[in-house]
Amino acid sequence: MITVDCHEVESIQNELLIYVADDVAAVPNIKYHEFILSPIEDDGIIDTNEVISSIKRFLESIGEQRNFAVISKGDIISIESISGKTIARDAKSSEGLFSCPHCGHVTPYETIHNTHMKIHYL
Repeated sequence: MITVDCHEVESIQNELLIYVADDVAAVPNIKYHEFILSPIEDDGIIDTNEVISSIKRFLESIGEQRNFAVISKGDIISIESISGKTIARDAKSSEGLFSCPHCGHVTPYETIHNTHMKIHYL
């Protein structure tokens, strides 16, 4: 498991979570100021360097790669502001996200979530 600390990029946490989880093929679990990536397979391993590269690509895609550093301390990755700048976006509430407890699929739409849940019970 890898924990990504998003205290300084809270306004983009949900977008970042979805991007990184899809990019490294991991099961995401969202928390208040962080998210956790778990391997899909029980014996799987998530490469920390791959997660760091994915976070950097995301920051580059939104034009923020020069304002934030991605720092790894064991299994904890922190995204820290270099100049004290924060990303000014409307923070989307995590209350509006639906997460599958079986595989970690995340969607903001309840109907899609309910349809997705059905596949686990076929």
